[in-house]
Amino acid sequence: MVVLRIRKAHKRRYALLCLSIVGFIMYRTAPGGRRMSRRVGLSANSSQFTLEGETFRILGGSIHYFRVPRAYWRDRLMKMKACGINTLTTYVPWSLHQPERGVFHFQTELDLEAYINLAAEVGLWVILRPGPYICSELDLGGLPSWLLRDGSMRLRTTHPGFAEAVNTFFDKLIPKVVPLQFKKGGPIIAVQLENEYGSFAMDNTYMPFIKEALQSRGINELLLTSDNHEGLKEGGVTGGTVYHYSRLTYRPNSPMMVMEYWTGWFDAWGDLHHVLAQEDMVSAVREILRRGMSINLYMFHGGTNFGFMSGALTNPIYKALITSYDYDAPLSESGEYTPKYHLLRDLFSQYHSKLITKLNMENLPVNSGNGQSYGYTLYETIITSGGSLKSGDNVRDRALVAVPDGKVLLLVENCGRVHYGKALDKQRKGLVGDILLNNTPLRDFTIYSLDMKTSFIDSLNQAPWMSLPHVPSFPGFFLGRMFTYGYPSDTFVKLPGWGKGVVFINGLNLGRHWYIGPQQTLYLPGPFLNSGVNQVIVFEEQEADYKITFEETPDLGMAVDIQ
Repeated sequence: MVVLRIRKAHKRRYALLCLSIVGFIMYRTAPGGRRMSRRVGLSANSSQFTLEGETFRILGGSIHYFRVPRAYWRDRLMKMKACGINTLTTYVPWSLHQPERGVFHFQTELDLEAYINLAAEVGLWVILRPGPYICSELDLGGLPSWLLRDGSMRLRTTHPGFAEAVNTFFDKLIPKVVPLQFKKGGPIIAVQLENEYGSFAMDNTYMPFIKEALQSRGINELLLTSDNHEGLKEGGVTGGTVYHYSRLTYRPNSPMMVMEYWTGWFDAWGDLHHVLAQEDMVSAVREILRRGMSINLYMFHGGTNFGFMSGALTNPIYKALITSYDYDAPLSESGEYTPKYHLLRDLFSQYHSKLITKLNMENLPVNSGNGQSYGYTLYETIITSGGSLKSGDNVRDRALVAVPDGKVLLLVENCGRVHYGKALDKQRKGLVGDILLNNTPLRDFTIYSLDMKTSFIDSLNQAPWMSLPHVPSFPGFFLGRMFTYGYPSDTFVKLPGWGKGVVFINGLNLGRHWYIGPQQTLYLPGPFLNSGVNQVIVFEEQEADYKITFEETPDLGMAVDIQ
């Protein structure tokens, strides 16, 4: 049982109501560490993409959930994030989600919602490619074979049988992803219409039909298409749609993007295994970035065509595709790192080092553009190996470091800015320079502002507080209640057995406590207390014996004469 020990004085009495612990509470920012208003979304109205009004370059990579065991989704996405990718792209295979008329599968390995939510959790934006036709070297390009039972069927057109089937599928699919759009707080920043329709182009009313099918069901993020240059005219749709393509081509007054930069290639039975030299791949990617373009790596991780899902080629002769979809991608079929991965990570690291936003507290996009003044800031990034972590003089002022589940977390405290002297211009807090892991700068931080204002402490009332475990984890917030009778008088709060942290009474920040002293008590004025129930919250970094005492006199520590 946790005890708040009270020393009776001036007729005040306090009684313990409860004490619980909550895991470290954070303000979650958007992928990439930015908190956004979520009103505008991804825009292509200028030569560069903007996301919520700020310049944004898409560094995308394709990983298909249906080609990767669900148990490995997190591993693959974390490796993607650690490489420097900021956006996941994925197709949606109609044939797997609706194998028969009236039969829909969105569970286990096909749980698209879980996959997209996991991408957001890892810190990735998402470009969704729901088809209905997706190609992707799948059987019938991801279209269900039962469509062919109709002898008059014309696939990828507004043929009544095909259009009706698309509407039925979209009626099931689209409501699942609408809540996951950027403007609704999710990670989906764009949705692709069909796939490379310009190379097919059998019906000039088809693409407008697909556009309307998506928008009428609630898709309101940026729409885009993907075509090569020759197919762009036939495969595009006007009205709020940006056209992207697979080759380096310039389209004036719109962002440039290589929607599919092929990192390798697929294989057919009887052929040799296709590979793309790592030097050629990274050279092309470097050139794309040099030109200021956005990019999507197809594939970043190929995976496997489990079962009978692989497709076939017909030109110049029929060839069935193999089961493996390794694709000579940066991550191998089994998720192992390849030389391509390390080259890309080095390249993206250089790119991020040029464009990295200032990470110090004062430059964080919080508090209406005024930055963070006080408290703590949590910096989080993904790593792929252990090693030596070096901060130099770039942590201001203290940092707690944790390494859970392939991540590095640095909880940085502003202990106070210098108030006198010639160093006033050098008082930025948080991370003020590179943190090196094995002499390589960590990049792509997700940043959480913990200024511990009254509004933040008030928000803890909605937190999922837990009963105090036998061995709690630190850092953490500890909650207690005390009851006062009559008119509260001044008192002094003492935390014997606690380490370092902050004390809050009824949402008011009393200040820091630290075992190293000299100060051992915090002054608590009577007017800060209620007659009745009072809330006590302690943020503790290191350790606690869960006893708090209220003393009649202050304890300012061992004294020394002024010299």
